Amino acid sequence: MPELPEVETARRAAHRHLSGRRILKVAAVADPIVLDRVSPGRLSRALRGRRVVAVRRRGKHMWVELDRRPWPVLHFGMTGSFALSRDGDPRPRFWKMEIAVEGGRRLVLADSRRFGRVRLQQDPETENPIARLGFDVLDDLPPAKVLSPVLARRGAPIKAVLLDQSLFAGVGNWIADEVLYQARLDPRRPAASLNASEVARLRSRLKAIVRLAVEVGADDSRFPRTWLFHHRWGREEGARTGRGEPIEHLTVGGRTTAWVPSRQG
Repeated sequence: MPELPEVETARRAAHRHLSGRRILKVAAVADPIVLDRVSPGRLSRALRGRRVVAVRRRGKHMWVELDRRPWPVLHFGMTGSFALSRDGDPRPRFWKMEIAVEGGRRLVLADSRRFGRVRLQQDPETENPIARLGFDVLDDLPPAKVLSPVLARRGAPIKAVLLDQSLFAGVGNWIADEVLYQARLDPRRPAASLNASEVARLRSRLKAIVRLAVEVGADDSRFPRTWLFHHRWGREEGARTGRGEPIEHLTVGGRTTAWVPSRQG
């Protein structure tokens, strides 16, 4: 599932590809699941002829700011992605929406499992689902002294709290596991039980992990080999980290969780 680094990488590419250019044509598949309360015709009429000002993001959601409202709001869901191409290139399989701009450039949203969403909104930051999101963990993660009292009010396991988008916008399952591994915290511990130094450590690792993943364009082959990420998948028996530590799996907050008891106990 695309998490913040993948979405931010897609946002930056879309911004470079589209910003400052006028939309010439919009095509969309008549899919009432992906197109949330908007028809292909209405989407085309709203966007065609408008100039792209910027492509922005909060958490795992992004929107295209135009020179006139409404603006399209996009969410990749589990399998969504962008393809950036030029006129004449074939559309990718499972394409759902295509925006063609001046200069022969095109942005295509593809989504094989149809969990992604395309919406039209007047002011995305003040409307749901973006209005419900908490602080963006790349752009506006608060300092530990602000985060501590917030976590002190949360009795749920820290793994579940990290996945709460109304608090940590953009954190997904692998990021949460990586943060807790590097911060040496048991994923089952109540968030309220963390002391000030543990919150500071959590915040530091969260910021560093997300920033590095974005810097390398979400290319996981460039993640440090010591990261849990490379060995956490599939519930493999006998799995070990790059340091040789045994990995165990459990369910926390309804989500599969990889952890290292020898490090996080």
